[in-house]
Amino acid sequence: MNITGWKLDRISVALKTPFITSLRRLDAIENIILTIDSDTPFSGQGGAAPTAVITGDTFGSITAGIEHIMTAIMGMEIENIEGIMQRIQTSMVGNNSAKAAVDMAVYDLYGKLYSAPLYRLLGGARDSLATDLTISMNEPEQMATDSARAAGEGFSVLKIKLGKDVARDFERIKAVRDAVGPSISLRIDANQGWTPKEAVGLVARMERAGINPELIEQPVAARDFEGMCYVRERIPFPLVADESLFSPKDAIDLVKMHAADGFNIKLMKSGGIYNAMKIAAIAESAGLFCMVGSMMESHTGLTAAAHFAASRAVVRMVDLDVPLLCAEKKEHGGTEYTGSSIRLPAAAGLGLD
Repeated sequence: MNITGWKLDRISVALKTPFITSLRRLDAIENIILTIDSDTPFSGQGGAAPTAVITGDTFGSITAGIEHIMTAIMGMEIENIEGIMQRIQTSMVGNNSAKAAVDMAVYDLYGKLYSAPLYRLLGGARDSLATDLTISMNEPEQMATDSARAAGEGFSVLKIKLGKDVARDFERIKAVRDAVGPSISLRIDANQGWTPKEAVGLVARMERAGINPELIEQPVAARDFEGMCYVRERIPFPLVADESLFSPKDAIDLVKMHAADGFNIKLMKSGGIYNAMKIAAIAESAGLFCMVGSMMESHTGLTAAAHFAASRAVVRMVDLDVPLLCAEKKEHGGTEYTGSSIRLPAAAGLGLD
């Protein structure tokens, strides 16, 4: 099976409510969809989400990046998966979102070549996952209402977006805890919104109030590894690196500095499944746990992330709730959602229609 061509499409999917973090606000998902053709009846699909505020990638850079990468791998045999992945990763510096889209589509073809779901070819740890549900940053009362509704719908783990004004953030998280009670697990994601000292002070205040989150994710600026160390040494809850973690080298540096207890791996940051597996191996070797998350990606991207997550035992939690936040579905096949449960497809490759 050889690569013979490709095409790009753009997809827009409306959200049920605005998605708000300390970094941005979105009312709809805008993604690029890549289709790679082969000299067989099969094609492969991948997706990329422009997230300039985090990855630095835009529609223009992703489109140009995919075209550059595809030129480099044209004609290559899908059986040579290692050679293709090396070519993708070395074809250009940066532009991880473009690399991720090509990586997904190649892995989709790889699964189809061997007539097996991708997660089984990669390791096959399990065929289902359970996601948390994100609560966007709003006024405390609104976040409490949203959280209570989610708990009432059966979600037992909520990801709470904070990161603007520590005093107001405490009001937000306290309102959420009061609304849902102690049985609901709360994962706090500050999206780089605090200084190290603010993070330590706020977490101490949470502990005194009995809020007790499951974990704290990326409290400080992405490249402030020293700040991550400072926070981790002074809080009683696990610290997860998200925006600090793009590459296997970042993973090694974070491990060496004891700057995190866990990694949030996202394909848009790592450049696809190939590097994501390396990061997961580093985490497992160092005794850290992994979460698999995503940007605000299409169903294609979320399906690829779910295949990766399902293939690795070190992935203890997933934050793949974007399809649950969408007001419509424009892609078919792939993963199936029932509340917090994600079922992996039995079809070959990514299992997308």
